Amino acid sequence: MQNVPEEGMVRRRVGSEDGEEWKKNGGTAGEEWKKNGGTAGEEVEKESLMMELTRLVQKMVKESSWWERRGIDCSILAAAFLCLPPAFLLLASSQLLWFSAGVLLMGVAHAVLTIKGTHLASHGALSESQAWAKFWAVFFIEICGSFSARAGVQGHIKMHHAHTNVIGLGDSSVWKVPFLPRTVYLFIAPLSVPIITPLVALAHIKGQSVALILRTMLMVTLGLYSQYWLLIHVSGFQSPLSALLCMLVCRAMFSVPYIHVNIFQHIGLDMFSPTSRPKRIYQMTHGVLNLPRNPVLDWIFGHSLINCHVEHHLFPFLSDNMCLKVKPVVSKYLTEKKLPYQQDSYLSRLNFFFHKYQELMVFAPPITELVGVQ
Repeated sequence: MQNVPEEGMVRRRVGSEDGEEWKKNGGTAGEEWKKNGGTAGEEVEKESLMMELTRLVQKMVKESSWWERRGIDCSILAAAFLCLPPAFLLLASSQLLWFSAGVLLMGVAHAVLTIKGTHLASHGALSESQAWAKFWAVFFIEICGSFSARAGVQGHIKMHHAHTNVIGLGDSSVWKVPFLPRTVYLFIAPLSVPIITPLVALAHIKGQSVALILRTMLMVTLGLYSQYWLLIHVSGFQSPLSALLCMLVCRAMFSVPYIHVNIFQHIGLDMFSPTSRPKRIYQMTHGVLNLPRNPVLDWIFGHSLINCHVEHHLFPFLSDNMCLKVKPVVSKYLTEKKLPYQQDSYLSRLNFFFHKYQELMVFAPPITELVGVQ
């Protein structure tokens, strides 16, 4: 357990949506603290950490061009789409080398769209327009990702981000499957993610409006059937089974690191009780971890999921490229204020989870109480 100095304590309402802290930055000093019975002078001292860091980040965002804020990430997603036509054509080849290149190209393109694309779309980071943000969420999450956009946003934004590492709320326990042995969970079970995902989506839309159920089912079916149709009619697959198998291979290509990343960066770190959680800046710095730069995962998953996860949880409305741009400022600030800035390698976390699987993924996690910041 790490002690944190009492000065710089953050007062912030828990459970706010993306950008709320940002929007409140220009508000009246002392407003949030006064709601809890404090004085304006106390609020300036106690809330200054998150507000000061927010101002630094906000300044960088305002000075950045559209290309830096959204253009680079949109271009990566567009490049993934442009890889699909040659991938389908390569899959029509009878030469093993070219066919394998088609499988690899389609697998990479699919991962970019369904991991990086769905993540950015769920945060509304692809457009400043709310209407376009909603459109991209449905497109990437439902058509490309075979999941419910509503359930995805609800689970990721309003639970995981609002209640990061809070037991029973945003503690990543959704990824735990206690009855599976560690080798099966870490290296074999993730390959079933493409099959499980649409089934989980169906479970999530139960009880929703008829319009929402129909839209989700239509969009998911459109995404799956369009790939199947193209494999049959463009790539020339002779049987439905071979087309379905190719779909599974391409869609499961990065499922193993996808599951790893989702558990490595939260589980095993400090966990908090819903009744005694620390304030936001402490919650995120103690409960989130960055992985190092990776030339493959950085581009396919996005910086906010790999080497800028701390920055992403502090400022979840930023695009991947902007998270990377503000990373030096955030890391320097947290270090200067003697706050944790947690980093570890992929292999180190894998070794940690492999040898402590029972403790981390089967048993209930211990609750951390940070002295002086509750």
